[in-house]
Amino acid sequence: MKKINEVVEKKNGHYPEKVLQFGEGNFLRAFVDWMIDEANDEGLFGGSIVLCQPISQGMVARLNAQDNVYTLVMRGLENGKKTENIKVITSVSRGLNPYEDYDSYIDLAKSKDLQVIVSNTTEAGISYSEGDKLTDTPPNSYPAKICSFLYTRYKHFNGDKAMGILLLPVELIEDNGPVLKRIVYQYAQEWNLEKGFIEWMDASCTFANTLVDRIVTGYPRNEAASYEERFGYKDDMIDTSEVFNLWVIEADKKYSEMFPIAKTKANVIWTDNVKPYKMRKVRILNGAHTSTVLAAYLSGYEFVGEFVKDEEFSAFLKDLIFGEVIPTIQLPKDELAQFADAVFERFGNPFINHRLLDISLNSVSKYVARCLPSLEDYLAMEKKLPSHLTFSLAALIKFYDVKNSEQGYFGIRENGDMYPVKDTAENLAFFEKAWQEQDLSVLVKNVLSCKTLWQRDLTEIEGLYDGVLAHLKGIVADGVKATIKNL
Repeated sequence: MKKINEVVEKKNGHYPEKVLQFGEGNFLRAFVDWMIDEANDEGLFGGSIVLCQPISQGMVARLNAQDNVYTLVMRGLENGKKTENIKVITSVSRGLNPYEDYDSYIDLAKSKDLQVIVSNTTEAGISYSEGDKLTDTPPNSYPAKICSFLYTRYKHFNGDKAMGILLLPVELIEDNGPVLKRIVYQYAQEWNLEKGFIEWMDASCTFANTLVDRIVTGYPRNEAASYEERFGYKDDMIDTSEVFNLWVIEADKKYSEMFPIAKTKANVIWTDNVKPYKMRKVRILNGAHTSTVLAAYLSGYEFVGEFVKDEEFSAFLKDLIFGEVIPTIQLPKDELAQFADAVFERFGNPFINHRLLDISLNSVSKYVARCLPSLEDYLAMEKKLPSHLTFSLAALIKFYDVKNSEQGYFGIRENGDMYPVKDTAENLAFFEKAWQEQDLSVLVKNVLSCKTLWQRDLTEIEGLYDGVLAHLKGIVADGVKATIKNL
């Protein structure tokens, strides 16, 4: 069977190299590169992408071996119907490994065509690394690489303000753009770079705060052979994702013309404040996971796609999102409802087997970040506790009814099966000790008042102790589903 680059025309790879992308992994290739390819197909952008490995080990060589052409398969539900969209991405011009070819990498800093730098170097990538130097080829940390790259550009173009760069980090940390900017400036000061360089960055470069949302499932190992049979070519870099996509970019809207991906079918929002959109995602999508998966797992389900088909759990989830979470978010209600509807379809995606136990990892800290703010805001607005969010806290406490063993901490489901619980050692040890208490009223008080778990004493929230205790008694006596029926 011929390779993909022997069969498919690379129609968008000849454009000027306008985008430098740090990260050649599955996510960026199924997200940013797809958006750019759409813009090129529609004659809107006319720019290609240079992929750069942010670390010494990566996939650039494998992508170069097939001329950086690969197939993206987007699968999911749209309006309740199974959808599969297949697109060959041809907008990547080449891939670079700066650890092997630093000169080609740094030469990009001298390109008049370059406009945008995108990155996904993992949450740990935007961090300071002591000892990085300007003379390193390359420096170790990603912010140090950016500092040396931008300094080279500044020197080459003699501080020309027209040669600034739009930086779009998509790493999943709070304020990803400002954090990257702060560390880049830290290196500039540490390296004693001239004041004019910092002034040039301030005037010419934008470190945008961004939010991304798309589930990318990567190389379909078990389906690759059948896909290649359908395609009629060999593709070692097939990528798969859901259909849903969202990119929120906090930056001057002048950039939306320079980088016109929002004019395609991609779901891109340029805004002056990304925080409401982050709140929407965290509270609705992530909060829905944390509020339901523990109870669903205790009652016998293994995957997200299973419990959303259950009438009672589906109704519980819908009431929680529309009745208790959406009212706490300051965005247009129709926009929130549309996002919530998409969440339901994403949860029911038949192409993604999302294990509940995988989502259960570190549920205590997740509840604090994703659910507790909604609970408190709802209480402040409505002067009563949200019953479903309160129930989900009781389900969490029951899920953490654990005992330690040589293999770790385990709980017991309603059917008697044991299951592993993953969290910090301190949290798990606390819950094991807490559940030695036979009186549930004492147990709930001890758990809710533990400030190391919740970052505050939750018994101070009016009515929460009584509500959680009542739900936990129901779960212990009658089971999860029977308790949900009485909400």
